[in-house]
Amino acid sequence: MIEPSAGSTDTELLAEPRLVVEPGVAARVSAIAGPVLQGMGYRLVRIRISGEAGCTVQVMAERPDGSMQIEDCEAISRALSPVLDVADPIDRAYRLEISSPGIDRPLVRHSDFERFRGHLAKVEMTVAHQGRKRFRGTLDGVESDCVRLRRDDAAEGEDANVLLRMEDIAEARLVLTDELVAESMRRGKAVERELKRSLGLEPPAPPHADKAAPKQRKKQAPTNTKQHRLAQTRARRGESDPDRGD
Repeated sequence: MIEPSAGSTDTELLAEPRLVVEPGVAARVSAIAGPVLQGMGYRLVRIRISGEAGCTVQVMAERPDGSMQIEDCEAISRALSPVLDVADPIDRAYRLEISSPGIDRPLVRHSDFERFRGHLAKVEMTVAHQGRKRFRGTLDGVESDCVRLRRDDAAEGEDANVLLRMEDIAEARLVLTDELVAESMRRGKAVERELKRSLGLEPPAPPHADKAAPKQRKKQAPTNTKQHRLAQTRARRGESDPDRGD
């Protein structure tokens, strides 16, 4: 079996559709912004329109590996601003804001729920499930078109495991925990090292770096010393060793 290359994996992630999407005006903005971001090598995470500073349109985006730098935000702003000006999806003046998902990020794709399996999340449904719309618990992977969640607030005797349909999710996001922060730092350092290597700013790992150090052979005691030869001679004569007791 041929393993997929990093390039093919990035292409698949870029093309992966969002399952949690916005309604109304935000949907019109996402329909314009999504293809622009994908063409630049980014994934749209979320569009949010708020009344801050008159009107603010927040475009949340990321690279396929989940990273996002200030330079990325600036590049997206330069490319997206003129496109939105021409398409004019909002009928009033607004301020465009480009941001990264952050640590306690929204979860909008199948791969998001799989990637952060084992972490705590909050989920709000558009359609009630088992008589409730809000859930909190540990992500336990994806089953078909549903998210498995192990509730942390289940009453005694109540089944803590629930299956939530992705198309019925209004919003899902991670809860900030020490474990999530630690994993985010590890991912960030790994991405930074890979970027430096691709730019030639950091030497590649030496070929022997991942090889186990050779085991040192235990030094054996000599077996042909003068003491050994004298002992062998006494043994042939039937004499006892004067250095040993009776």
